[in-house]
Amino acid sequence: MFDYTVNTRKTKDEAVKAVEECLSEVKFGVLWNFDMTATLQKKGQDFETPVTILEVCSPAAAAKMLKEDLRASYLLPCKIVVYEQGGSVKIGMPKPTATLGLMENAEIRSLAEEVEGILKSCIDKAAQ
Repeated sequence: MFDYTVNTRKTKDEAVKAVEECLSEVKFGVLWNFDMTATLQKKGQDFETPVTILEVCSPAAAAKMLKEDLRASYLLPCKIVVYEQGGSVKIGMPKPTATLGLMENAEIRSLAEEVEGILKSCIDKAAQ
């Protein structure tokens, strides 16, 4: 699978806050907190599903990847998404190993595995 997604009993806003707190603890920054629902509605679209996209980054990991191959920038930063679906809140992400694995570079693959492990842990912790 290309994604890692878990359910939580938290509200969407509580889940977003929990993800942001965990990311801060592991030295990942939130570059952008994007309310997809509000943006689509402002653009005149009939879209009601609550969706928040967090663009997240570890400066150290990003610098290593970019030094290895600048084309890694095509796939950065990582995303974590919190949304409501079918009456439940989900926290998920495209796996860095799936996206960065497209580069077929062993060093980048290794870094992607490391980042993925950290992000999975944060998602799991935030979902509790």
